[in-house]
Amino acid sequence: MNERIAMADPIDPDVKQHGATRRAALGLLFGTPLLGACAGVQSALTGNGSQQASGPQQQPQSVGTGQVKVGLILPLSAAGNAGVAAQSMKNAAEMALAEFQNPNLQLLIKDDAGNAQGAQQGAQQALDEGAEIILGPLFAASVPAAAQLTRARGIPMIAFSTDSSVAGRGVYLLSFLPESDVTRIIDYASGIGKRSYAALLPENAYGNVVEAAFKQEVSRKGGRVVAFEKYGSDRSNAVRNVAQALGSADALFLADDGDAVVGVAEALTAAGANLKRVQLLGTGLWDSPRVFGSAAMQGGLYAAPDPAGFRAFSGRYNTKYGRQPVRTATLAYDAVALVAALARTQGAQKFSAEVLTNPSGFAGIDGLFRFRADGSNQRGLAVMRVASGGGQPVAGSPKSFGA
Repeated sequence: MNERIAMADPIDPDVKQHGATRRAALGLLFGTPLLGACAGVQSALTGNGSQQASGPQQQPQSVGTGQVKVGLILPLSAAGNAGVAAQSMKNAAEMALAEFQNPNLQLLIKDDAGNAQGAQQGAQQALDEGAEIILGPLFAASVPAAAQLTRARGIPMIAFSTDSSVAGRGVYLLSFLPESDVTRIIDYASGIGKRSYAALLPENAYGNVVEAAFKQEVSRKGGRVVAFEKYGSDRSNAVRNVAQALGSADALFLADDGDAVVGVAEALTAAGANLKRVQLLGTGLWDSPRVFGSAAMQGGLYAAPDPAGFRAFSGRYNTKYGRQPVRTATLAYDAVALVAALARTQGAQKFSAEVLTNPSGFAGIDGLFRFRADGSNQRGLAVMRVASGGGQPVAGSPKSFGA
């Protein structure tokens, strides 16, 4: 089996019962990949990457000569960042195929132009050509359109959207879900004795997802939320209310992209909050030079994949293609490496729900991951500390999923 995708360590039977890089990955939640500077977080969860009304003219394209056919749907002809991300992900998929030893796969590559009709057209063609599993699409609005066809055929899909509402019944998401960040950082905070939480979140799609996960996880850990506010374009009232309540909190959860979260921290300081007396907590969107350069954010903790995996992958990618990959390229790499490993080791049941939702999970470029029965995923994330030179690991990513 490929050394980079393997079954994770089996769970003991007794315990069975994301800076520019991370923003690029989580940017898919809002419709268009964020490849460089911060983008706004007001877009809808189900946004598309292209305004085209119809699917592209498909040119047959396949890579590999194996017997197991795998559809790969990406917005290759979409304008702007979406097309750039798609090309990088296609490269990564082909790289995974090349690095896997003698894979029995043939990738059927389809261009959906970043819209639902294109995704449906691409899925139809891949299925007609014999695809046993579909990888993609990238955008939330495209997933249900393609899933109508895959479900009718009983064919599973591993999509790359970060909108967990499109998962379920044969549709699994291999992406960076905000819920995983929240679970990891609140679990860690609880483990170091934090019990009383204040939170200040953006009033947008990302903030809504994070809010639900935050409140659920704090409750599950026996903590309490002593102050909670959300902000839009005018954050003055929300900042003032949280600043006044911080005296009864031992942790402050801020979840926004790099530029915005630094602005929030500075506004809290201006409102009289002493951020040094509470533990700042955040998500992988903090992985940003703006955050690392902020005096107010120093010492803050956030959840993110261990960066070592992406660094190694990026080096190999750069050697092969002469440029740096987008952050989401690892998703395509891991998806192809996973199906190659399953095709080699799991026989006729290789893409069954039972195999795909193995509770032990799989080890990929960004660490451990597993699919849940509802199609969402869980990732084994590291905890990082904000420092002037960049994120510093405080707690490594787990090597296996425990209870």
